[in-house]
Amino acid sequence: MKSKVYFSDLKATTKRNLFKKLEELLEKVKIKSRIKPHRPVAIKLHFGERGNTAFIRPIFLRVIVDKVKEYKGLPFLTDTTTLYKGSRSEAVTHLTTAILNGFDYSVVGAPLIIADGIYGNTFVRVKINQRIYKEVSIAAEIDHADSLISVAHYKCHELSGFGGTLKNIGMGCAAKDGKLSQHSNLSPKVNSELCIGCGDCVAWCPGAAISLKNKKAVFNSEKCIGCGECPTICQRGAIDLQWDENMADFQKKMVEYTYGVLKEKREKTIFINFITQVSPECDCYPFADVPIVADIGILASTDPVAIDQASTDLVNQQPGNSLSKLKSGLEPGGDKLRGLFPEVDWTIQLQYAQKLGLGQRDYELIKI
Repeated sequence: MKSKVYFSDLKATTKRNLFKKLEELLEKVKIKSRIKPHRPVAIKLHFGERGNTAFIRPIFLRVIVDKVKEYKGLPFLTDTTTLYKGSRSEAVTHLTTAILNGFDYSVVGAPLIIADGIYGNTFVRVKINQRIYKEVSIAAEIDHADSLISVAHYKCHELSGFGGTLKNIGMGCAAKDGKLSQHSNLSPKVNSELCIGCGDCVAWCPGAAISLKNKKAVFNSEKCIGCGECPTICQRGAIDLQWDENMADFQKKMVEYTYGVLKEKREKTIFINFITQVSPECDCYPFADVPIVADIGILASTDPVAIDQASTDLVNQQPGNSLSKLKSGLEPGGDKLRGLFPEVDWTIQLQYAQKLGLGQRDYELIKI
């Protein structure tokens, strides 16, 4: 049987605005049966880097919070600390950034908790016994929560092709130790002919792995943590990643972490994807570039694989935005993700997640 993915486009009326439609989506996936009264419900989202504008609007989170409260759950909004040197690398500035971006209690109606502690070292080891990992480091407060609602902003990503539910959970619920492990085999390289020695990559690198020698960027592979941020930071296109089997393993590691997060929560989870302002890069950057397609809508499912497959299909069905970074695949039906990152096989995460039994790529799209 195909998995059900519920879909709302962005058309609205006075009596049926987007907040009402989001409520309908939550009822379609039977939110009441997924939470227990008086038990904590983690609503996992991305609060947005300072300067980024593509994150989901806080008022939509208020709708989800209110629905959880209606069924007597105890909701809290949560995310984890980052590897890189942005405004969310530890809990204090992360919370400050979240509030700056509008995720204040007076707006969302729920407390904010950084799930892996002040410095990202508060986690639980979960045994999974998979091909790459035998155990994974999951942010403690996400592991301790009784239920989990993933609210993902669907966007493009230079390492996995796209970021949706699987990335929001697999990378987003990992403690710093887990994020570092997932990125550990990625290796950047510099084209010295293109490098102008501006130093932007040196200032951004969280591992202090880049230095300037003779006005050219040089990498120290022993210090590199493999976060993959430097190619986007470089405005000259002088830095690239070595696209090999390690890139496939990056996606598989992310999926195994998703497996660990959901291991004891399979019947207590809901997945929501917002396909709005589909930016060409991850929300972890302090900016959001021109979206690659027009806004599409909101999806909800209890299958994390099906919702990501459906989201990607909907994006690829649209005409591409010629004003964006999209290089090819602009025609309806064209592969938008390959159009941005031709070396990345984005299907790997979906194939591997299906293989691990997290869900299935076959789905029934039900428009509400």
